[in-house]
Amino acid sequence: MATKAKSRWADDEADAALEAQRKKEKAERKRLKAGKARKLEAERQARDAAPREADSADGPPAKRRRVSPEREATQPTTGSDGPSGVPKLLRFEGGTFGRCRSVENYDKLNDIEEGAYGWVSRAKEIVTGKVVALKRLKIDPKDRGGLPITGLREIQILKDCDHRNVVKLQEVVVGDDTSRIENIFLVLEFLEHDLKSILEDMPEPFLTSEVKTLLQQLASGIAYLHDNWILHRDLKTSNLLLNNRGQLKIADFGMARYVGDPPPNLTQLVVTLWYRAPELLLGATRYGRAIDMWSVGCIFGELLTREPLLQGRNEVDELTKIFELCGVPTEETWPSFRRLPNARSLRLPTGKAATGSAIRARFPLLTSAGVALLNSLLALDPERRPTAREMLAHEYFRQDPKPKQEAMFPTFPSKAGQERRRRRETPNAPARGQQAADFGAVDFTGIFSGREREERGGGFSLRMV
Repeated sequence: MATKAKSRWADDEADAALEAQRKKEKAERKRLKAGKARKLEAERQARDAAPREADSADGPPAKRRRVSPEREATQPTTGSDGPSGVPKLLRFEGGTFGRCRSVENYDKLNDIEEGAYGWVSRAKEIVTGKVVALKRLKIDPKDRGGLPITGLREIQILKDCDHRNVVKLQEVVVGDDTSRIENIFLVLEFLEHDLKSILEDMPEPFLTSEVKTLLQQLASGIAYLHDNWILHRDLKTSNLLLNNRGQLKIADFGMARYVGDPPPNLTQLVVTLWYRAPELLLGATRYGRAIDMWSVGCIFGELLTREPLLQGRNEVDELTKIFELCGVPTEETWPSFRRLPNARSLRLPTGKAATGSAIRARFPLLTSAGVALLNSLLALDPERRPTAREMLAHEYFRQDPKPKQEAMFPTFPSKAGQERRRRRETPNAPARGQQAADFGAVDFTGIFSGREREERGGGFSLRMV
């Protein structure tokens, strides 16, 4: 019987030899891998044994703290806690959220004032007898959005701040009827005065040494805020509090917010009109610390004259007063200002008289260093305004008279008492959601008529008889 023919696809001797070589190489790789694993295991055991040997010399070994979940080495089995092969969550004891205290723990004494974002009253804690300021947040009960973003920002920023020139938030309390969201109160430290009321009622202006003390404290508080990426965005004398020991504190953070570098697009509807920087009036939406420094410049001038420096009736009138005092912007003094939305169609005067600053003529008794500081704070170009740290290092504060010590500061009757005082009508900060101003074509060419005949500088003349 003939043998069965071999298929032409069957393996020959060469194929068998190649297959044997492959099996040999695979076994060698497996052996090397196992040897490497044994070496790593030996090194790990040596590292673990070293601390145990050191501990055994001094006493019993310390218990090893487990700081991360580890998988069980055994096979997964199902139990009451789930599969043993799945890492278990570690639980650490920590604080818990509790209920806010009730506002009934405080006894209201009298109303102080109403601001743009809340009502402020003087109150006394019943248990301790400590006098505090109680600020009730303004919340529209018809607004279904809940707590407004301005209130959340104010609470967050005040909780984060810890500086001697920033008002301290002690706690947040609520009314007994927790179903009504409008009953939310901030418990703040109490200060006797706000700077605006003092300026209105004091018979004589602050001394130069006192002005320097107030400005130093203001700049110190602003430097702290800016170092922590906080813009106040509503600095004015009514938001600066002063106690009877000469200590100034920045208050009312309803418009404040955190920013980054570079800052994001922000709303231009910030800062009370009389203290609003020109770039905001011209529609800028990308701005930074310089808007607060412009407000500091306006406060500087107000401390010297006891009157708000730039009292515009509306945005156009405010810009007019700014240009009259600081000069008209040009490409040299404020590059690229024409790119701002409200500056593209403005008609501005030309000539040397229109571009010069009138601050020296407005403040004839101010020293050269003081004029230089005020000019820099009220620079039209925000890039040329000093930072709060640079302001603190200015020569103005090193000249005589030196800043007065806080303990030597004069005292005043407390406005927070139930005294009746005259109160001037002043503008409030812009309301959230308000429509931004659109200037269109505005003609400023006539605001400097007759300036060339204006007296320059200060001085006096003797009349001979």
